[in-house]
Amino acid sequence: MSLRTNLRKILPSISITEQEALDAGDVWLEGSIYQGKPDFAALRAVPEAKLSTEEQAFLDGPVKELMGMIDDSEIQNGKHLPEHVLEFLKKERFFSLIIPKEYGGLEFSPYANSTIVGTIATKSSAVAVTVMVPNSLGPGELLLHYGTKEQQAHYLPRLANGRDIPCFALTSPEAGSDAGGIPDQGIVTKGVHNGEEVLGLEITWDKRYITLAPIATVLGLAFKVLDPEGLLGGKKELGITCALIPHDHPGVQLGNRHDPMGIRFYNGTTRGEKVFIPMDFIIGGKKNIGRGWQMLVSCLGAGRGISLPALGVSTSQVALKSASEYAAVREQFGLSIGQFEGIQEKLADIAGKAYLQEAMRVLTTEGLGMGLKPSVVTAIAKYHMTETGRDVLDSAMDILAGKAIQNGPQNTLASGYVAQPIAITVEGANILTRNLMIFGQGVMRCHPYLQSMVESIHSEDKDADSKFRGILTKTVSYSVANSLRAFKYGVMPFTADAKSSLPEVREYEKAAHRLAAKLAVYADFSLLVLGGKLKQAEMLSARLGDVMSYLYAAMASIKYYEQKVAVSEREQAAPYFHYATRYALTSAEEALHKFLDNFPASGTRKFMRVITMQFSGKHMPKINDDMVRELAAAAQMDTPFKAQLTHLVKPTAGDGHDINEQAYKAKMGCLDLLAKVKKAVRRREIQPGVRFEQTLDNALVANLINEEEYAKLVDYNRKREKAIRVDEFDFDLNLLNEETAKEAAKQAVNE
Repeated sequence: MSLRTNLRKILPSISITEQEALDAGDVWLEGSIYQGKPDFAALRAVPEAKLSTEEQAFLDGPVKELMGMIDDSEIQNGKHLPEHVLEFLKKERFFSLIIPKEYGGLEFSPYANSTIVGTIATKSSAVAVTVMVPNSLGPGELLLHYGTKEQQAHYLPRLANGRDIPCFALTSPEAGSDAGGIPDQGIVTKGVHNGEEVLGLEITWDKRYITLAPIATVLGLAFKVLDPEGLLGGKKELGITCALIPHDHPGVQLGNRHDPMGIRFYNGTTRGEKVFIPMDFIIGGKKNIGRGWQMLVSCLGAGRGISLPALGVSTSQVALKSASEYAAVREQFGLSIGQFEGIQEKLADIAGKAYLQEAMRVLTTEGLGMGLKPSVVTAIAKYHMTETGRDVLDSAMDILAGKAIQNGPQNTLASGYVAQPIAITVEGANILTRNLMIFGQGVMRCHPYLQSMVESIHSEDKDADSKFRGILTKTVSYSVANSLRAFKYGVMPFTADAKSSLPEVREYEKAAHRLAAKLAVYADFSLLVLGGKLKQAEMLSARLGDVMSYLYAAMASIKYYEQKVAVSEREQAAPYFHYATRYALTSAEEALHKFLDNFPASGTRKFMRVITMQFSGKHMPKINDDMVRELAAAAQMDTPFKAQLTHLVKPTAGDGHDINEQAYKAKMGCLDLLAKVKKAVRRREIQPGVRFEQTLDNALVANLINEEEYAKLVDYNRKREKAIRVDEFDFDLNLLNEETAKEAAKQAVNE
């Protein structure tokens, strides 16, 4: 019995759905990471993402106007998205970001799409999701890639101008993460449509969690097709299929709503019982019966790589702007709270991760803008950017403390805090994405020979043994080369390559090469020792996926620093860059340690440690206390680079961001005067008042400050008081403005 025959009993074959997923995407930078040789030349050759004149005009025009229209507090306290907002989205073609101009769409780049969604999300998660869904996985994208010319000509112009609102129904009560196991069925049969008997499908479905379903006019639907009578002349089970059905088609049930964490985007159910549709309703027509899963996984990159990561980035930018401004303005014990090391530790983490988020957003959309569909990279972006958004927001909540937990228009964090778990759960729940997808797909996509080897093992061809031996020889040579490279870097770490022209970047580039070399070895031995069981060893494979992910993040950080940071702003950006890159590299190294600590075969584990020189010590550049202090200080300064890193946040007159920003900028403009007054108080040259404005009065009387300086400080103090206040309501929770709140307090005292 040959080695190939023995392996056939051990290694599972690639299923049809797995094969379709593998065939649907592209291998990009993650391939070089997996193989132990991060391709920095390819990284630096990626075209830099920039907004076109038309895209910038849309941001400066309709997006800015939309931001002024949104009152998220009103939306969250209502039951429906305001009709005037919804009509504005339709009129200004917010639902057509990905639709070609020939059909009336805007045809924007992935980078612009991400920027628009992220900008809206800083003001309202509900509105952002409403814009996001039609421009993500759904009827629009499926029609673009797979629709018939007739379907495209009919639907795309209607989707572009808002006459039709789409939704796409995939998730069923019995099939969530296991989308391939959906129970919804369409039976091939004959029925009557438009007064004629035609061949079609009788579909029964029950779907939930469908965004925009309650207001959709056209329903995208995924279901399995069965042909028990052989009317199509082939197999009985034909596979997953996608159809497009008008909402008013007989038997279609839409309208019941869910309540997703109180975030007022429309989300709900759709059902149908033996609903007959003609073959023309299938996306792409009858020839696409059974191709639905391939179509879906091929188009999933937009949702995973653009929209959901944009929500994570928006959360981080809001957190950075809100926390840094509040830390600078809010004072306790006579000091701004940003001077306390406990706050600095949280603030630095927010700032460094916000930088990393933006770097990953830019790089991922640059890849998508090249026409690639890198499914592993988009899974990395979806998982890590939504998780990091959640992590960063928690830290911001800690800093703003009581101000962060009181709802109202001035609260800039609450809506994102409530909405963040939504991004964690959709387009593949994050547990699934991390534990099964990133390394699980990466190992098959990125290994140069594994997929061919599995195919040859299960092949029935006469020359299968010969092909297998040839592939095996190449695989062994590949693994030996990986091991030798990792050993060399372990013994002589200085030999790792670095091509950056910037000295501060080269040490990180070398570190990425050393870590990737170890990853390649551990992946090889995992396949050799665990084989098909690696799929079930989810915690182990997730840690290898983490290494891939954090190395991708480190590469994104480096590219952003080299290409997106102006030379004049490098000094401002350096603390962010160093923190973010070190965080990514130390996280990758920590994942390697956890992988080795838990590898089940002790002999192999010891051998892997020796061959990669990976013992208990940690060798990556670390984040130390001085770096934390430096970044926390940088984050509280009003610099052009900080503005670049929070560019998605667009304050509008009177909203929470505007109030915070005015107080912050006012303080930045009078730091020297504040220092003079506080110094005089400490020296008892002037008497401190009960309120700071009284202290300023005393400073003016003592001629410590002149009239102009006094006016400047009073202006700052009033803005400061407004920024640190929280929204107040009457007993029945009707919102009080600042004046009515003070009046209510006076009346309470009088009574």
